[in-house]
Amino acid sequence: QNEKELQDVVKQQEEKMFQLIDKSGEVMRLKAEVSELKRLLQHRETEAKALWEEMRGKEHQVDTAYVQERVMLRREVDKLRLLLVEKENENIRLTNKH
Repeated sequence: QNEKELQDVVKQQEEKMFQLIDKSGEVMRLKAEVSELKRLLQHRETEAKALWEEMRGKEHQVDTAYVQERVMLRREVDKLRLLLVEKENENIRLTNKH
């Protein structure tokens, strides 16, 4: 009976170990995704800053296509910022779970 109990305990430990390995892989994947989102966000912010600086110099010469592109880029930055926050929150949640 002790042997049976020991086998059950070993089996439970193996299952927990496999779950941790799976979660560890998920955390690594999420960290890579967060890193990529940060890079994309920085890129979009740089583009938005460049457009803003260019717009300041052309206050009286408004090009609607240019303004539409600028608005689209700002929306893109906002979406990326939101995704980044969501992924960071998910990463923190998973890290705390471990």
